[in-house]
Amino acid sequence: MQINKILVKKIILTLLLLVIARMGIFIPIPGIDHDSFYNGVGKNALISFLNIFSGGGFSTIGVFALGIVPYINSSLIIQLLTKTIPALENLQKEEGEKGRQKINQITRYLALMWAIIQSIGICLWIKPYVFYWNISFITEVIVSLSTGAMIVMWFSEIITEKGIGNGASLLIFQNIISGIPQNLKNSLPNENIFVFQQVIILIPLFICMLVITILVQEGIRKINIVSARQLIKNNELDPQSYLPLKLNQGGVMPIVFASASMALPTYFRSLVPFPNLQKVMDICINNNIVYIMLYGILIMFFSYFYSSLVLNTEDLSNNLKKMGASIPNIRPGEDTNQYLDKVLKRLTFLGALFLFLVALVPSIIAQLTTINSFKGFGATSLLILVGVAIDTAKQIQTYIISEKYESLMK
Repeated sequence: MQINKILVKKIILTLLLLVIARMGIFIPIPGIDHDSFYNGVGKNALISFLNIFSGGGFSTIGVFALGIVPYINSSLIIQLLTKTIPALENLQKEEGEKGRQKINQITRYLALMWAIIQSIGICLWIKPYVFYWNISFITEVIVSLSTGAMIVMWFSEIITEKGIGNGASLLIFQNIISGIPQNLKNSLPNENIFVFQQVIILIPLFICMLVITILVQEGIRKINIVSARQLIKNNELDPQSYLPLKLNQGGVMPIVFASASMALPTYFRSLVPFPNLQKVMDICINNNIVYIMLYGILIMFFSYFYSSLVLNTEDLSNNLKKMGASIPNIRPGEDTNQYLDKVLKRLTFLGALFLFLVALVPSIIAQLTTINSFKGFGATSLLILVGVAIDTAKQIQTYIISEKYESLMK
């Protein structure tokens, strides 16, 4: 009973902070003609993509409009810098908890700087929709949006430490869920006698996509490992002793980067003064074959890139050597490194191919039917929802098991 009470408190705290974060998006910043602004940005592809993570914040320009985006961007930048700057890598690997706290503090400062930069960009972007453009208005917008972003970041950290699940992931999860009703409303045609039949077809298709996504997200390649202690006991391999390599090592990040990259030509099309460059961008935007090819190449590139950041096969082989463990029939050291690298590249290729196929499903459905139900709820949204739901459920399960174990020990 005591375990359930603690878990209920954690869930209530998490839900309360998520609700407050959602309400803050709809507290408008004064001085903006919000109606004309909303109509002006409704068809912007880049804004539609950013709204996935902000829950429509970039269309409303509320106090929490930036949401968790600055913190996510700063976290990604720190991940990249950690692999390239030795000082940061030492903080993460050698100094333990103290080093991780320093990296978290650097991430917070970078998130604040990123929020200020985004706020300045938003000020320049909304200038045509502002009643009185002056220094006072610019300062108010920058302070309001940056403060809102820091509050949302604080909420995410509280959820991670004292609530259930990863705070940043749950905030994105909430924003995606909140946009589903509006997407469905906009996608259904007003006059079509075949709507019901198409919906009946789309529901099982969506369920199949969901099941396949879960299977691939949870799919792993088990590489058996054996230690000297096992060899002394018997000559058989322990089935519980293996090295798990995920099929989709980069998770949702490759498709997030690829989708963001494909949205950029639409944004820069009006800013580039060169006609030839504008024609190239038009081909990338309007030609379906070119668009799909570029999309696939970007997903493949970011999959390999992010996989190399997440898992270092050289460190993995060195750790196995230190523990006195090895892969059967593979020599420790450089041979193990090469073997793991080869397996990881094959798994990354399969994972990237899966991401690309899932990303194509909304476009295929839009071509075959008159319902764009998956528009705005494509592969990026689906993978994020599945990943966050699985991770949160696992954390709740782990918490319950650990509490029961501690009570038994007492």
